[in-house]
Amino acid sequence: MKKTEMAKLEAYMRRVFGNETISIRPQVKKDDSAEVYINDEFIGVLYRDEDEGELSWNFTMAILEMDVEGA
Repeated sequence: MKKTEMAKLEAYMRRVFGNETISIRPQVKKDDSAEVYINDEFIGVLYRDEDEGELSWNFTMAILEMDVEGA
C-alpha cells in the first residue's frame, strides 16, 4: 500500500474506533497489505482489494482464547 493510502486509512480507523494510538505500518515485501497496531501492539492486518475497478480494504483481527480469558 502507498503511504498516502495508509495515512487515509489510519485517520479513518482512528476516527471510527475513537483511538488516536492506532497506526498502520507497511508489511515488508508485501504491497497489498499493512499491519495495524494500537500503541506498539500488533492487532491485525489490513488487506487492499481491487476488483473490477472497485477498491476496498478488509481488516482481519485474530483474538486468542488466552487473551479473552485474561480479560
